[in-house]
Amino acid sequence: MPESLCRQALRSSAGPEVDFARAEREHQLYVGVLRGKLGLQVLELPADESLPDCVFVEDVAVVCEETALLTRPGAPSRRKEVEAMKRVLESLNLNIVEMTDENATLDGGDVLFTGREFFVGLSRRTNQRGAEILADTFKDYAVSTVPVHDSLHLKSFCSMAGPNLIAIGSSEAAQKALKTMQQMSDHRYDKLTVPDDAAANCLYLNIPSKGHVLLHRAPEEYPESAKVFEKLKDHMLIPIANTELEKVDGSLTCCSVLINKASEL
Repeated sequence: MPESLCRQALRSSAGPEVDFARAEREHQLYVGVLRGKLGLQVLELPADESLPDCVFVEDVAVVCEETALLTRPGAPSRRKEVEAMKRVLESLNLNIVEMTDENATLDGGDVLFTGREFFVGLSRRTNQRGAEILADTFKDYAVSTVPVHDSLHLKSFCSMAGPNLIAIGSSEAAQKALKTMQQMSDHRYDKLTVPDDAAANCLYLNIPSKGHVLLHRAPEEYPESAKVFEKLKDHMLIPIANTELEKVDGSLTCCSVLINKASEL
């Protein structure tokens, strides 16, 4: 995580400055849970001070099965972030597709993969051409677009909380987006509605030895939403604080790209 994040990271609204030491501690805890508690192999990209948003790796790659789509982020200042991600994904021998069309933009934060289809938010960062290239890349899956107006990304207010379970915020914009997704899909998803939009972004993993695992926002941040997650009796629940990165529009899914692949390293 670069120190430049504190003053130079993009943010949708002015607010308190990021406490870098606390941000680092929170991020180390996040990585520690994935690597230590869950036993995943974690590949960390080097922090680049010239790229203040580089900790948000989710935005620069969409990985599904053996294919990785390197995106063309909507913010021009973030486009160089793709280079470090490309090197890491090449080392994993994934099929890499690059988004070279200069009319296309796509942030991974706008891509919700449910396990059976993709929803792509059309936002300030992601456009129709970007969604079309994603659909061309992952031809085995249906791809539907969802307008996103009041938030940075589609996943600013929703995420997968289980194999068939969409966590969704309570705001009017979040509920409207959910309705659009339900109308576009042939499949019926269960929904988990939480009072706080930011808390609806959680990180679900299905790990053979651990079962259903869910990283969700901590009770000290969002007590009412935490109570909703605590009702999920079949999940291993891991509360994670994200107070600092939230100041620059970061959420729990933003800081990792999950790759389901046997380790060859």
